[in-house]
Amino acid sequence: MSTGALVLVCSHLVANVAMVGIIWFVQVVHYPLFSQVGEHHFVAYELTNTRLTSFVVGPPMAVEGVSVLVLLAAPPRGVGLWLPLVGAALLAVVHASTVFLQVPAHSLLSRAADPAAMRRLVRTNWIRTIGWSARGVVAVAVLVAAIR
Repeated sequence: MSTGALVLVCSHLVANVAMVGIIWFVQVVHYPLFSQVGEHHFVAYELTNTRLTSFVVGPPMAVEGVSVLVLLAAPPRGVGLWLPLVGAALLAVVHASTVFLQVPAHSLLSRAADPAAMRRLVRTNWIRTIGWSARGVVAVAVLVAAIR
């Protein structure tokens, strides 16, 4: 395998594994604790939370997105196209969930502590948690296929 292909598949895997860890933390710890913040301070908390979270998730999401596009355009020898296609489809589901479910819930929460929006956020975030976890399996499979 060429150095470029190795860097690509390793970057893809590392970015994805970072997102898998982050999303499981968010799902199991972070979002469920929203209800403990308290109504008086919640809006300030939520605004700071969304701003700071972007610094944590932005870099791995960017690397993951670019690496998926490169894998689709030029899969390394042995990888084929089906693994990158499955990974891209899962990433599309994750991003659609983010745009259509989580962002609107965060938008509501940036205006008021809304228990229904908090519950919806935890419930619908399972889409991203399962999607990113499944992408982790795909990213490992890409690496394995590339080094064979």
